[in-house]
Amino acid sequence: MPLREINQEAIDRAASAICPSAVPGSRNAAVYTPIAAILHHAGVDIKVKRPKGAKGRVVTDWLQPGDAFGIIAAAEQFDSEFALLLKFLLYTGLGLSEPLSLLREDIRLDDCAAWARRKKGQAHSEITLHADLCAELRRHLADHNGRRVFRFHQGGHLKHLLLRAKLAYLRLPCPARREIGWRRPPPYRLAWVNFHTWRHTWASWMRKYARVDVQGLVATGNWTDPRSAARYTHTVPRDEWSRVDQLPSMRGKTRGQAG
Repeated sequence: MPLREINQEAIDRAASAICPSAVPGSRNAAVYTPIAAILHHAGVDIKVKRPKGAKGRVVTDWLQPGDAFGIIAAAEQFDSEFALLLKFLLYTGLGLSEPLSLLREDIRLDDCAAWARRKKGQAHSEITLHADLCAELRRHLADHNGRRVFRFHQGGHLKHLLLRAKLAYLRLPCPARREIGWRRPPPYRLAWVNFHTWRHTWASWMRKYARVDVQGLVATGNWTDPRSAARYTHTVPRDEWSRVDQLPSMRGKTRGQAG
């Protein structure tokens, strides 16, 4: 089909024909996104409307301090560098790929700062390091000669390390390495925690404890769209909740007393 004939109706028909039973998110990734990229590259002026529900369910689950610190402490028992990686995610809000690409020269310990190499299409920016994180990075780099700050690569082994830390914190068994025939444990309390959870936790803590507003979260460079940052407003109780004690009280009421 010539590019000039591609419109929203044609894209919708193609999506239905190619992915008739796919969920909106899968249909968006398989059809709408590549077509939009091709049209944009060709200079075709059309705004492609994505199917309803294309972004899937927005997840913003975050860790309470006790659980976050507990998982990190458990990781410390079998791999201190992995524990430091989790702490880096917790105190910077970066995605996993960003600290994994971090280089020694990107960190300025004396200034408690680092240079964040953002994902493709996003501007690199400077981040401030929490004092506790900076102190541990200093010790780590003193014993580490590689150019990359962290030795890890994305993959199944890294995911297993996180699973092992969670299960160790909950005092559930887990092999040091994924053994043939080993199956994950039945549903457990922190099964929902993944690497992206630490990003949600950082944002939620910045809102709840540091009182950073939506504009402040965007200013950190971790988000470019205020709508994405606004999803964390639920972590801070609205001012109206401070008035809950003004509701009628049951104290002093006797059984059968009216009014």
